[in-house]
Formats: sequence, C-alpha cells, structure tokens
Amino acid sequence: MANDADVIVIGAGLAGLVATAELVDAGRSVIVLDQEPERSIGGQAHWSFGGLFFVDSPEQRRLRIKDSRELALQDWLGTAGFDRPEDDHWPRKWAEAYVDFAAGEKRAWLHGQGMRFFPVVGWAERGGYDATGHGNSVPRFHITWGTGPGVVEPFERRVRAGVAKGLVTFRFRHRVTALATTAGVVDTVSGEILEPSEAVRGTASSRTVTGAFTFKAQAVIVTSGGIGGNHELVRAQWPERLGTPPKKMLSGVPAHVDGLMLGITEAVGARHINRDRMWHYTEGIENWNPIWARHGIRILPGPSSLWLDARGRRLPVPLFPGFDTLGTLEHIMRSGHEYTWFVLDQRIIGKEFALSGSEQNPDLTGKSVRGVIGRARADVPGPVKAFMDNGADFVVEKDLSALVRGMNALTGEGLIDEDGLRREITARDREIANPFTKDLQVMAVRGARKYLGDKLIRTAAPHRLLDPQAGPLIAVRLNILTRKSLGGLETDLSSRVLTAAGAPLPGVYAAGEAAGFGGGGVHGYRSLEGTFLGGCIFSGRTAGRAAAKAVR
Repeated sequence: MANDADVIVIGAGLAGLVATAELVDAGRSVIVLDQEPERSIGGQAHWSFGGLFFVDSPEQRRLRIKDSRELALQDWLGTAGFDRPEDDHWPRKWAEAYVDFAAGEKRAWLHGQGMRFFPVVGWAERGGYDATGHGNSVPRFHITWGTGPGVVEPFERRVRAGVAKGLVTFRFRHRVTALATTAGVVDTVSGEILEPSEAVRGTASSRTVTGAFTFKAQAVIVTSGGIGGNHELVRAQWPERLGTPPKKMLSGVPAHVDGLMLGITEAVGARHINRDRMWHYTEGIENWNPIWARHGIRILPGPSSLWLDARGRRLPVPLFPGFDTLGTLEHIMRSGHEYTWFVLDQRIIGKEFALSGSEQNPDLTGKSVRGVIGRARADVPGPVKAFMDNGADFVVEKDLSALVRGMNALTGEGLIDEDGLRREITARDREIANPFTKDLQVMAVRGARKYLGDKLIRTAAPHRLLDPQAGPLIAVRLNILTRKSLGGLETDLSSRVLTAAGAPLPGVYAAGEAAGFGGGGVHGYRSLEGTFLGGCIFSGRTAGRAAAKAVR
C-alpha cells in the first residue's frame, strides 16, 4: 500500500499546527487529522490568555526587570523538583533546552512571524519560598497581543499556505482509534469518520460514526493534547500527594480533551511517564455563560485578596493569591473541603482581577487599544462586572454581616462564623495602618507595588478591607478547575517517542501536552506559567523539523 503522505499529524491544536508549518517549509506532504470540526482548529490555545514565558525580553528590560538564563533555569529547576530516575534524562534536558529557547531566539522568532506582546509583563507563580524553591524570581508572563487567537494565527496562516500549495490535507471529523506497524515501523493510522457537525467551537460535537479510514505515512506526529476534559481519567491518575481527588471539578477545557490518544500510542509500544503529574487551578469559577459542559474560568488574581478556607480561616503562608498553585491545591484537598473563598472589596477586584481566556478579554483579543484604555479606566472591567452580577460563585454586599449570610447561604453549610471572620479581617486591617508589619501577605502586597507593572495595573494600594469607601465587600467561592497534564509520552530531544527500553519507537514523534510539553514532563511537578503555549510551540517545532529530516 502506497503512502498517502510523508507525515500524518494527529491533532490540529497549536503543537500540531506548528509541526505542520515546519513540515511545509521543508516541502513535505502532510495529512492533519482531528476529531473536531474545522472551526475548532487551534485547539485549546484558541481559548487561552496567550501568556508566554520569555527571559530577558525587551518588555522586561523596559520595565527594569533584570532577568537571565541562569536565573530562569534556577527558577525552573526549583519549581520542577525533578526527583525521579526518568527525570534525570529527557525531562531535565528538555527543561534546559526550553529555557535556552526562551532566553534566546523564541521572542525574535515569534516576532518575525507577526506576533506582538503587551508591554506590561505579568508576575505569575511568585513562590514565596527560598531562592532555590518554587516560583518566578521576576515577572516573565508576556501576554500576546490578540491572546490565544493571536498565538495560533501565524501558524495557521503558514499551514493554510501549505494547503494552497497542495502539501497539506486537513481531515476533520476523523477520530483515530489505532496505530499499526509495517516491518516494525509505525506507519498506519486508522479510525472512525464522524458525521459532519456545525457545532460551535468548544461545544460538544456529534459522535455518530459514518465510516472508517486508514492512512499510511513514513512518520506520525502525535499532538492530541491532554486529559483535562476527561474527569474520570483525571481522578484515576490523581496523585496521592495531593490528597483525595475532588468530587466536584469544573472543566477548563472541552470534553473532547480526553487523553485517549495517549493509550492508543502506548498500545504500539510508547512509554507514558509521569502520568500522576498534573496542573489544575484552585481559583475556578462557574462560567455564567458557558460554552462547554461544566465550563469554568480561572481568576488570575493580584496578591491582595484574603484567601480563606471553607471555614473562613486564612490559608497558611505563602499560599497567597498567585503564589503557588499546586501547594494551594494540596492544602485544599487535605482540608476536608473542596472549595475556598476570596474575600475582597470593589477597589481590589477592579484592579487585581483578570479572567483567563480569550473570550474573557475582548480588548486584548480584539487588539483594541481603546478597549485596553477603557479597561484601565473602569472601576471594574466589563467581563469581571458580568461575573459580579451573574456569577453563581459571587456574593456582593455592603457590610460584613450580610456578606457572611450570603456566603453561608451559597454553600448551604453554614461554616463561616461572622465573629471569627471579622477578627481575621480586623487584624489584617490593623497591619495596613502601620508602615511595619508581621503579616507576610501585607509585605508581599507592598513588595509587589515596587514593580511598576504591578503598581500600574495589577496591585491595588494597600487599604483596609472594612473601609466603606473601598466597598462593597465581595466574596468569591473558588472551585478546582481541571487544566493540564504535566506528564506524557517520553520523547528525546528530537521529539521521537521512546519505548520502555529507552529506544525510539520507529516512525512516531510527539509534541505539546501529549508529550508532557517535551520529554514526557518538562515541567516536573509545577509550572512557572506562560510555559504551556511555549511548550507546544517549541516541541511542535522540534517534532516537525525532525520528522521532515527523517522522511525520504
């Protein structure tokens, strides 16, 4: 049977598009398979905030942020916590290579394809431990002008040019169910053809099967994504170190992000490592205007909100908003309750709340300078105000007594004691009135405002929460929100998928979340943020270039 193309790419998300674009540049013919309709091209990257991790960028230097490859690698390794035999080889090598990319050609390469970046650099995952521990020592979160769609666009453009040249064929509504070998080389991809669907991007599409397909190629690149939409699989792989898996989870991704392709690739000999490493957010809120089932949105918080457990007790140091996602998740899942609270006021929410997702940031997504200026001038940005008015997890009241009643009514558990919460807030407010403090969160807020970017748009001036002039008071119930797999198919630095014996699985490459963003787990246990889209780009580029060289 003759080959149908030089390479088959499974998954039309960001990593798949990047790999295909590189194959097109090399003159290779490609079939791109995806189970979803064409309007879902770009996958989860489309829905993202567009954050990218750069090191020593022009944006950083303009804001007087001193960064370096050495500091970034120190932060990466301290965050990853590599401690397994399999970590010492490919995941660590991928981490070093990725930091080199982020400190080297990454920004210039993307800029050369037309991507532009918001001038204020965000400071995600601040850590709060020692210099060799988890977190970013400096701000590194660069928002793409155009958010997620702005990240996808240059690669989709390059692939569409390949279609026009006759090099690329898209096969949407093609669901892969098996890989097969010829003479020991994986060269055959087969599966089911699903009926055409007019489903809106992100919504559930039909699973009615209308036919079957089989394609052959010299190489296969798996870029099928992770498991975040498959809650059963998330729970099955939930690590013991994070406590009991939550009974209730919101979904940060649609249901078709099901992880099934990982098992299909394993069935032909691939090694899947670090499957218990995952990245889920603790600041999830139910989308009042959902696109997919159990659709949750993540709050990207500044550092000022008071973070309370289900009983109204402050979370321990340094589990402040925006400091340590996985540390917070572990604490919550051992607390006996699956939700927490932010307590804040309108002055804080207006300046410090951003919502993750391209659709929640129409000004940045639409590349509207006027919209960005309007956001900065508003008391509360429009998308955030919509959640205040309509969100199931929001309680907005003029005084603390009413706020506590609303919090207890929302959960139906009556766990919040008004006197206890008032003592917590009053004690915190006393610290605000003094230029000295022992409250490490107050220190963190004051420290954040020494950075111009935080002072301008991300951190409110310290003030008393019970100051009526700063009100109304707001409580936000926070849920666990599924998002990323950090483990995946083990790959070498050429993105070749490896077997349990450590040898390349002939004909198979992997990139993006399916490969743990490189090596089967480039992040280790934790992420510095801004590294998921970049990981798709870097590993997708690597896979595309390597496969292009390998095929005859």
